[in-house]
Amino acid sequence: MNVIKPFGKFDVLFYYTKLNSFLKDFLKNKEIATKIWIPSSIGFFIRRGSKDEPLFINEFSNLDDNFFKLRSEMKREDALSRINKTQAKLWLYFPPNKCIDFFYACNNEGQGKKIDRIFIDVDRNNLSSDKALQVTKELVEVIKKDDDFNKLLKFNIKILWTGSSFHVYLMLNKKVELKFYNDYIAYSKNDSHSSFIKKWSKKISKKLKINVSGGHEKLKDIIILDPSGTPSGKLARVPFSLHYIKPANKNEKSIDGICVPLNEKILDDKYLIKKLKKLTPEQVLKNIDFWKKNL
Repeated sequence: MNVIKPFGKFDVLFYYTKLNSFLKDFLKNKEIATKIWIPSSIGFFIRRGSKDEPLFINEFSNLDDNFFKLRSEMKREDALSRINKTQAKLWLYFPPNKCIDFFYACNNEGQGKKIDRIFIDVDRNNLSSDKALQVTKELVEVIKKDDDFNKLLKFNIKILWTGSSFHVYLMLNKKVELKFYNDYIAYSKNDSHSSFIKKWSKKISKKLKINVSGGHEKLKDIIILDPSGTPSGKLARVPFSLHYIKPANKNEKSIDGICVPLNEKILDDKYLIKKLKKLTPEQVLKNIDFWKKNL
């Protein structure tokens, strides 16, 4: 069966349900969110727990082939009498025949909550994925060797290929107040605020001779280390999420990559980007035992 086109209709939820058991620890108690692409001038809209009924990864086990067969034959409003409440909610978040980015609330919905992970987006803008790879490798090394930072926190590093660039996570052993992020991680152009992101970006730039900066704004010819997705209320991409060419409105033809978890050793593969860009949903599922080790 085609994992993104079961029962003859494009339906990415079918693919995502094959992965829910591998995501339960990573997404435990985290609200799910989706970016749903529509073929119009609007572009997309977001479903998330701050405005819709919250959805969690454990609820994905509520689906079976009968549910997906029904989705290929009926509209949601016509099927409500034949599905349960959880299935109706999943249908709302993941409508069939749509390109859907799979996201989650990185440190939960709401504002000002404690954080259990620090999220750094390696935004390459117009630069190559290979340059982003170089920066990601060096970022991991710089973080590991920064004694001042490691005195403050205990954490494990997780690395994701987004389908286009990289995300680096610091999974904290203990939750910390948002103040820690504001004091030590958040990037500011203000010279008096010397965050670790600013420190790391300068060190990486000097070593690699690649323009690297902290921040949120996309800038030409500069790779940005963007930690702004860390505070509660911000969204991040889920491992194994499909990545789309924008505007994503041609179903499977719009898929241009897949987000997968990596490890530090893999980053040394000189053919890594080429291999990652060739990944298909079927290949991800076939080799899931390999990928899940990196989560």
